[in-house]
Amino acid sequence: MDMQGSKQLAISQQQAWDSLNDPEVLKLCIPGCDKVEATGENKYAVGMALKIGPVSAKFAGKISLEDIVAPSSYKIAFDGQGGVAGFGRGNAQVKLTPNEAGCLLDYTVQATVGGKVAQLGQRLIDGAAKSMSEDFFKRFDLEMQRLYPQAYAEKVAPTEPVAAKAVIPAWVWAAGLLAATLGFWAWRTYG
Repeated sequence: MDMQGSKQLAISQQQAWDSLNDPEVLKLCIPGCDKVEATGENKYAVGMALKIGPVSAKFAGKISLEDIVAPSSYKIAFDGQGGVAGFGRGNAQVKLTPNEAGCLLDYTVQATVGGKVAQLGQRLIDGAAKSMSEDFFKRFDLEMQRLYPQAYAEKVAPTEPVAAKAVIPAWVWAAGLLAATLGFWAWRTYG
């Protein structure tokens, strides 16, 4: 399976680099991930639950970072085992390029899967991989907005004008409550 894409981020290249190398940020952003722990220099143990079609499994894996050119690029090698569900292994090239809007994150992934997961068919696997990738970047973008709100406030303009909310003055609420109370009292007394 080969996949590539890019994502514009409103944060700086250094902020993106730091976040992509933070195990806690990755744990929050990787769908189904319950563990990202450093096991050595540029090496991590990862645990995650995956569901692809009818196959669900917990995967335990190893990730190592190679060809590191901080803060612009690295290669991620990964190997995950899911017992009878199968395995996944491969690598991803990640590149961060600064620009006026923040930085552009480009990625290219090559991976192979085996076991029951591989028996599901390439279309289902590709669809699940694309969905996980989109989910990761959505979560990552939200986490960056939480961590760096000023960067987003400065660089991300609203795409639609904000509609003015109809504000009902407090005196209208009070008058309505008073009228309802008097009406109820009159009905109970004279009705």
